[in-house]
Amino acid sequence: MTGEPTPSLWFRCRRIVEFRDTDAAGIAHFSAFFFWMESAEHEFLRELGLRVVDNNPKDAETLLRDLPPGEEHRKGLEVSWPRVSVSADYKAAVRFGDNLDVFIAVAKRGTCSLSYQFRFENSGSLVATGTVVVVRCLMRQGLKPLPVKIPEDILEQMKSYQLPDSDA
Repeated sequence: MTGEPTPSLWFRCRRIVEFRDTDAAGIAHFSAFFFWMESAEHEFLRELGLRVVDNNPKDAETLLRDLPPGEEHRKGLEVSWPRVSVSADYKAAVRFGDNLDVFIAVAKRGTCSLSYQFRFENSGSLVATGTVVVVRCLMRQGLKPLPVKIPEDILEQMKSYQLPDSDA
């Protein structure tokens, strides 16, 4: 993970450790971090003017043209960002009522995928880090999600949150 978060590279949001996020000892359950990463990612995408599930993608014409044979007639395109890999490393415990700063940055931008890095802080102290890899996919009812190219304008928007020592 690249250094301390800076406002110019990391998107920041806040989460409160709710009672439902804790285990019997009152400590945030490991799984809560995965929900927080997902909700922070969604907030990040909304900040960029992007949709988590896009039923009217700007590149619809290209997507229709590139559909596998026999699917060209499909209407009602739906594009989303399913996860293909997630991980978290825990450094310190957080408890019910704690306020967390959740930072997200883009570690890698691929043709169809994005790798995000996360950093969780409680009062400025590191409590966890995480990684999520998502793939932009065409969601097809009854069929496996189909990876599709991330449009250049979306990749361009992500550049301002790209970590400096990561792949462009």
